[in-house]
Amino acid sequence: MVVGVKLGFAVKVLGEPLKEADLRRAASGPSLAQSLTYLGEIFDYLERRNLGMYRMSSDLAKYMTHPDYPEFHDQLPQNAERLSELGGRARRAGLRVSFHPSQYILLNSPSDDVTARSIADLDWQARVLDMMGLGPEAVVVLHLGGEYGEHDSARARFVERFERLNESIRRRLVIENDDVSFSVADCLWVHERTGLRIVFDNLHHAAVNPEGMAEGEALRACLGTWPEGQKPKIHFASPATQFQLIEKREGKKKRVEQRAPSRWTSHSDFVDPFAFLRFLEHRPGRDFDVMLEAKAKDLAAIALRDFLRKRGVEVE
Repeated sequence: MVVGVKLGFAVKVLGEPLKEADLRRAASGPSLAQSLTYLGEIFDYLERRNLGMYRMSSDLAKYMTHPDYPEFHDQLPQNAERLSELGGRARRAGLRVSFHPSQYILLNSPSDDVTARSIADLDWQARVLDMMGLGPEAVVVLHLGGEYGEHDSARARFVERFERLNESIRRRLVIENDDVSFSVADCLWVHERTGLRIVFDNLHHAAVNPEGMAEGEALRACLGTWPEGQKPKIHFASPATQFQLIEKREGKKKRVEQRAPSRWTSHSDFVDPFAFLRFLEHRPGRDFDVMLEAKAKDLAAIALRDFLRKRGVEVE
């Protein structure tokens, strides 16, 4: 059985010693040009391993919007040709790429300064995808943000801030349910007011679901926010179940390790293949791509693909 699913992973490659971005400090002159060289090498690797989905590093262009380092602010036009070239490679290979800004990018923050910095960060990432010439499935994934003591007001503030965004960001932005504050139902509320597409996350849904939506219902609702002709994407993860080791200082003595249960919203190294196979078997009629959120990164995607193949399921 062939299913219309691409498997992807986020940022760091573990299967070969590849760098995801030029992460040097400002004094050492990190450059987008060097990051794009690294990205090209990752594209080579994805082609060799037949992986069709990849989340690019949000540090691809270090200090792009940092107010103290204006010398880094013009890197996009300086690298327009290389961005176009890499975008052409992605299109020809059928490679789906995306961004997922860090937890510090908060569109609904009560702080105008945090909001302004967040919008600037979203702007350059959306512009990268535009300059690569990628279609609407190349997205920037964002959580709704923090509650700041008042859930409904924080949710409404996200909608109000969305209205201020430029066209490039609005076209690329998608939202995702999170594991702390905002459920699939909250994302659907925002979708009704903004038209934003929703990326369903199975582990986050298991953690935050006060409305009691069944997983299949939540998945179908999120997929339905994507227009016909666009292939939705989702996130899939398995919870970490091993002990976590906690360091603790006892007076002036050196730290000792204590074992404690894992946080159930932490990601496992690999995806539970049996859970994923059951998930696929109960999927709705619409195809979607799957970004695996696993600590083993590309190795997790390859292992899952090999498992599925042995059970007669072939992914893209």
